[in-house]
Amino acid sequence: MCQATTTQEAGLIGRGDKDQSAYAVSLQKTFFTHNREDFERLAGEYFAASREYYGIIIGVRRSPYETVRRLPVIQNNVSADEMRNELRYI
Repeated sequence: MCQATTTQEAGLIGRGDKDQSAYAVSLQKTFFTHNREDFERLAGEYFAASREYYGIIIGVRRSPYETVRRLPVIQNNVSADEMRNELRYI
């Protein structure tokens, strides 16, 4: 079973992208965002520095229903190991 934590639950409201990403990395969790531009850049920074992360999923702006429908496709078909250092779009 997959467990999600929101930015609010983590106490990270108002914190920058790097802080939020570092939190996900510290928990070895995949990060989901709609912030394509900043997180594509951040993934590139991780790659350039040979730093590991546990996946970033970028949601193209869609209805909440469509986003929730697409997330399980990755969850059910992509292992945690396969998500490591990956950037995926839904």
